[in-house]
Amino acid sequence: MTTGKIHGLLVVSTIFSLAFGSGYSTKPNIVIILIDDMGMNDVSFHGSNQILTPNIDALAYNGILLNKHYVPNLCTPSRATLLTGKYPIHTGMQHFVIITDEPWGLPPRERLMPEIFRDAGYSTHLVGKWHLGFWRKDLTPTMRGFDHHFGYYNGYIDYYDHQVRLLDRNYSAGLDFRRDLEPCPEANGTYATEAFTSEAKRIIEQHDKSKPLFMVLSHLAVHTGNEDSPMQAPEKEVAKFPHIRDPKRRTYAGMVSSLDKSVAQTIGALKDNGMLNNSIILLYSDNGAPTIGIHSNAGSNYPYRGQKESPWEGGIRSAGALWSPLLKERGYVSNQAIHAIDWLPTLAGAAGVSLPQDLLLDGINLWPMLSGNEEPKPRTMIHVLDEVFGYSSYMRDTLKYVNGSSFEGRYDQWLGELETNEDDPLGESYEQHVLASDVQSLLGNRGLTEDRIRQMRSEATETCPPVEGQNPVEPHFKCEPLKAPCFFDLAKDPCERYNLAQVYPLQLQQLADEVEQLRKTAIPSARVPHSDSRANPTFHNGNWEWWNNTDTQSSSGTFSINLWLAMGSIIGLVYPNLL
Repeated sequence: MTTGKIHGLLVVSTIFSLAFGSGYSTKPNIVIILIDDMGMNDVSFHGSNQILTPNIDALAYNGILLNKHYVPNLCTPSRATLLTGKYPIHTGMQHFVIITDEPWGLPPRERLMPEIFRDAGYSTHLVGKWHLGFWRKDLTPTMRGFDHHFGYYNGYIDYYDHQVRLLDRNYSAGLDFRRDLEPCPEANGTYATEAFTSEAKRIIEQHDKSKPLFMVLSHLAVHTGNEDSPMQAPEKEVAKFPHIRDPKRRTYAGMVSSLDKSVAQTIGALKDNGMLNNSIILLYSDNGAPTIGIHSNAGSNYPYRGQKESPWEGGIRSAGALWSPLLKERGYVSNQAIHAIDWLPTLAGAAGVSLPQDLLLDGINLWPMLSGNEEPKPRTMIHVLDEVFGYSSYMRDTLKYVNGSSFEGRYDQWLGELETNEDDPLGESYEQHVLASDVQSLLGNRGLTEDRIRQMRSEATETCPPVEGQNPVEPHFKCEPLKAPCFFDLAKDPCERYNLAQVYPLQLQQLADEVEQLRKTAIPSARVPHSDSRANPTFHNGNWEWWNNTDTQSSSGTFSINLWLAMGSIIGLVYPNLL
């Protein structure tokens, strides 16, 4: 070997040692910050000045602002999609969320993201919400690939006492808070966002850097708590929003503000422990906000149509951001259509983690495209295909097909329009507010300027421009999905106001045929939609805990599934347009 080559190797070795240190893992740390039920209009990088989120915004402006990020429209299907890389119709998780005392969960046959990353040498952690089943112990997080879990199993808990109270059941209230498999009552009284942030910081601070870190920080916020006290936030956070008149929306703002602080503290822990420069941070909301109806939190998806648990953009389009120094291009707004199915292959690709050939993923590796800021490529996505509740939502490139709807169409409108004259006074100096944020300080400036912030924010703000030559009030543009399928061109009509079904009937039929082909690939639902009284916390020392360690599925569960599917068939006969 020549002297020059030896010198070159020494230089590379020295740079490597300075970057990672002796004994450090070379694989990137991966931190997924999963927000619960936050609307597109509830982060300020999409243009609203009512609730400012300077830390979340700084993360987006310094990384990639994911402007067309899609997710399933409900908690359980969305989380299953993230961890499997598959559509809910291909895992059996397509119909509903897991109710606290229902005996079902994400089938054990599915290999999950934490299992794959753990096999690749990662230390794997879940902090916060699970909501993928706990009726059997083998369905819980530490049995599904996570080395450690600190959090809860159900869809929500009280923000302070961490109990779940089912008001329509004759059950006692039960604690749903665990450190691994053991109940954790000592966290009682700590606001959930703060408890999860403290645990995330502890994990990072104590992390053995000879192994890479994989952590899902799955917040309760901004989902509601129990129905008898749904809106909860620290008073000091709520007090920051006197300009919001509606007390529910004001409390919601406090919940968002606490979450924004958490993002800064989590990133700060990575920086303090020397891990930030070799990390990938993904942040997004699991689905749109429920503005009205069940578990409504006063969140806003406006000006997009619909909300959580609907087929519309307001339910399936999610605020999101991706940051990493490993990205070749940063500081831009991505209009590449991305779905939660893509994060398993994308993060694996970024980390150099090989995926088993038999996974049969629906998602694709978008890391090269995102990292290089490549021209967006067309995608085909099935957003909803629900045989039981009878509606579908499908997209091919920019063409959107909707057939049927949820809750008899109650969520089919444009919900959550913000009140006028309720902007935060700090919004007048918004760009300076972002540049002065904790996250901006932690990430370094990298040339981010007020002008660049204004440009990116403008690109990510939807104004729903009118379509030339078309009037949405004309009868043939009206969409009534409970009566007939609807068809939209999102490139011109992102807010789904102009139904083109009567204008382009052949294209409508093509989209309908494509949905039918996808329907043939769906597997039966795993849902068992009946209560099992063995779940009552009274039988488990006042805790919500697994209650069956033997049955893979009870006979009553099998009967319930068959009955549920039969009900769906009857609905299809009575209301054929729903299916």
